[in-house]
Amino acid sequence: MNEFDYDKIEKAVGMILEAIGEDPTREGLIDTPTRVAKMYAEVFEGLHKDPKEYFKTVFRENHNEVVLVKDIPFHSVCEHHLVPFFGLAHVAYIPRDGVVAGLSKLARAVETTARRPQLQERITSTVADAMMEMLNPLGVYVIIEAEHMCMTMRGIKKPGAKTITTVARGIYEHDEVKRSEILSLVRMK
Repeated sequence: MNEFDYDKIEKAVGMILEAIGEDPTREGLIDTPTRVAKMYAEVFEGLHKDPKEYFKTVFRENHNEVVLVKDIPFHSVCEHHLVPFFGLAHVAYIPRDGVVAGLSKLARAVETTARRPQLQERITSTVADAMMEMLNPLGVYVIIEAEHMCMTMRGIKKPGAKTITTVARGIYEHDEVKRSEILSLVRMK
């Protein structure tokens, strides 16, 4: 994969400003290409990271019931329009043989996966698949709810509309009782 190219981003942003009829040399825009390049480096830092890395360190604990980290805030950028989408992720799993991950690792996996040009559906499945592969749990259930600025700012123009995606792996694929348990825990305040 290519390394981040600040100069190329700066040139491209300058060209976009010119293409929309702006003057990239006016006072308010002179440093915009540099600011955008720096912002893109931060917003897209997940491109060169693998969420599986967070699950290499595990702990043995006598716990074989649900572990749920809910209301994990995240933001990403829609790969179709390069505008933000943001929301909450809820990540649950049932450990196998007491193998558990640090709680922050679930949030870090969401964050890393979201920080690249992305689709919400892909974030949901990437997090679930990384956990299944690295933790070998009985099951993983990931729910993501997000507002997409491509639906708010353009096109249909429906602010506040939420998209919900889910991925069920392992026991959650076929056990409706276990799935219902997660949904009730996510709704709990």
